Amino acid sequence: MHAVILAGGKGVRLRPYTTALPKPLVPIGDQHAILEIVLRQLSTAGFTTCTIAIGHLGEIIRAYVGDGSQWGLAVDYATEDSPLGTMGPLLNLRHRLPETFLVMNGDVLTDLDYADVLRRHRASGAPLTIATYARKVHIDFGVLTTDSSRVVAFTEKPSMDYRVSMGVYGLSRATLEGYTPGLPLGFDELVLDLLKTQNQPHAYEFDGYWLDIGRPDDYDRANAEFTTRKSLLLKGA
Repeated sequence: MHAVILAGGKGVRLRPYTTALPKPLVPIGDQHAILEIVLRQLSTAGFTTCTIAIGHLGEIIRAYVGDGSQWGLAVDYATEDSPLGTMGPLLNLRHRLPETFLVMNGDVLTDLDYADVLRRHRASGAPLTIATYARKVHIDFGVLTTDSSRVVAFTEKPSMDYRVSMGVYGLSRATLEGYTPGLPLGFDELVLDLLKTQNQPHAYEFDGYWLDIGRPDDYDRANAEFTTRKSLLLKGA
């Protein structure tokens, strides 16, 4: 099984932590970088090869990870010379990718079964499988529904439930056909294109532990919770 880790972003939302470090290398707990945790998890799940798409401060990631052998993986790299969006780096890699593979952000902290995501993607026959997570959003205001300047409904401080993308995907190589290598391609653009052609992605619903550490609040939470969740996140470590 093969995974592609997207690690080329500048981590603007996580400054000042990312001023000198690429976001996937910010520390979690006392011993681990988030990228190391992800690589350990992939290896434990049965993945044998991995491509890391690097850009901003990418040489630091390359120096830290090396060839991946310390985690039982064969790791290679794809360099992003200019920002290509979430899915854009995959277009330059297309000839190197297997028929189906896992794609994920390099800053995800979760106990998701990555291998099961890929297995379910293969079984579904869908062009794209999106790991999703339930989130509740609290609105701190009274919400009005209007029609031609008339208020027709009112809800006081409602809560809204959503399923959001976890930043982990099963993808088929054929889904990338028709896009031009070297041009930006966002995850949003890819999904909207698939919906337009009635080629719907598959949802992999997950209700375990998940944090996207792209924001300082979530990064601080990840560090606060890591000690008690280490055995869950790093099984066998």
